[in-house]
Amino acid sequence: MADSNLKIMKSNKKFNDPMDRNPANWRGIFYYNPKDPRIRVPKLDPSLGWTLNFASPYAYVFIIAIAGIIALSVYLGL
Repeated sequence: MADSNLKIMKSNKKFNDPMDRNPANWRGIFYYNPKDPRIRVPKLDPSLGWTLNFASPYAYVFIIAIAGIIALSVYLGL
């Protein structure tokens, strides 16, 4: 089981690395690539963390959900 997961991770890494390293997919600090199925991608400098793929509609759902949780907690005084 672990071997198959490792193979999948290696194949995904080979497939996706060229996409998130291509400067044409970056709009300043924002990553936008409709061909990339990932929602979360490493930043150009991976030591700085992750960012969202703003070509994915799920990225906007995630942002709205986080904003809604914050607004609800402020409204309820939590």
